[in-house]
Amino acid sequence: MVPPELISILVLVAAFVITTTLSVSMGLLAFAAAFLVGTLVGGMSEDDIFAGFPGDLFVVLVGVTFLFAIARANGTTDWLVRQAVRLVGGRIALIPWVMFGIGAVLTAIGAVSPAAAAIVAPIALNLAAQYRINPLLMGAMVVHGTQAGSFSPISIYGTIVNGVVERSGLPGDPVVLFLGSLVVNVAIAAVVFAVFGGLRLRAAQKQPVTVGAGTGADAQPVEEPRLNRDRVLTLTGLVVLVVTTLGFGLDVGLVAMTIAVVLSVLSPEMCKQAPGEVAWPTVLLICGVLTYVGVLEQMGTIDYVGNSVAGIGVPLLAALLLCYIGAIVSAFASSVGLMGALIPLAVPFLQTGSIGAIGMITALAIAATVVDVSPFSTNGAIVLANAKGVDRDAFFRQLLIYGAVVVAVVPAALWLLLVLPGLG
Repeated sequence: MVPPELISILVLVAAFVITTTLSVSMGLLAFAAAFLVGTLVGGMSEDDIFAGFPGDLFVVLVGVTFLFAIARANGTTDWLVRQAVRLVGGRIALIPWVMFGIGAVLTAIGAVSPAAAAIVAPIALNLAAQYRINPLLMGAMVVHGTQAGSFSPISIYGTIVNGVVERSGLPGDPVVLFLGSLVVNVAIAAVVFAVFGGLRLRAAQKQPVTVGAGTGADAQPVEEPRLNRDRVLTLTGLVVLVVTTLGFGLDVGLVAMTIAVVLSVLSPEMCKQAPGEVAWPTVLLICGVLTYVGVLEQMGTIDYVGNSVAGIGVPLLAALLLCYIGAIVSAFASSVGLMGALIPLAVPFLQTGSIGAIGMITALAIAATVVDVSPFSTNGAIVLANAKGVDRDAFFRQLLIYGAVVVAVVPAALWLLLVLPGLG
């Protein structure tokens, strides 16, 4: 008899095959799979299935894209774009690194990664559209930037991992964890910059560009957008978004939605087109897939796979497979939730001393977060939803392929660098 956990995995694989060969909406397929597998295989009720619906991510995607649609409509994003270009002296090649740095600083001082991405990504992808920067380059720089600072000792991820390590009685090193994530993400960002057109940007921008319409030699000066009533209100709203989410820990989606509503009431004519600019197909896709992942979690599929791997008699092989499980699961689920569940799976054989605990914990933590560029993760979904001037289906496939490459390569590299030497 086929275990129900294996059936749920096979159905997920089948859904990917169908959506890629027949161009059927993956979101719709995932909702149908969640219903059929949950009820027929998992014995779940409809309420159990709906419990996996990512309501928080739904609000983030809708709220952030709604708010920045208003900002685009009243010219606020144009004003912000020009200020960002001035900060780098008009050198377009520096813009992706500025976005990377801002994301890293925000998470290092305590912002949760999706909140930082939700703040940085809309501005970064507007810049990418205006200055013809590869959106995959810009989106990846934003995501890896937010992950670069994610394991500082005062960050959310760092606090979770260090707390689990301490409660498990394992040796840990918060500095190694932080620097490991920082170095790995900087290295990946450098590769991304070189591969996806950053070097061409550098070669093309030996002289500062003109702030205006077009780029390079085609740039034509245009009238500088000035701060009027609507733009001042919108900028105030964006400041409130940053302060309340980063300073007080409020949900970025709910705050963005509230600010968007206030702006809509104050300027109804300017904001009436904004709901139509929300990336609804992306919302359907992400919410459908994550609802199915919720079914997998409730059925015990993830624990089933993790425990099977942890039971392998060869510690180094088990360590490698756990890194891959962390990367694969995190590509479809919340990295925050995974942090507290993944490391305990490694505790039994870490306590034997056959694997260096510090290296293994650092490798697991990085593997489970560096893949957040996947379009099914929160950060990747935010990037996808805010991309401008692209074929969204094609951009989704680009993010998916890039995420798959990261999943395939990075865990093995982390295993070689951190686990095999027996660090800790």
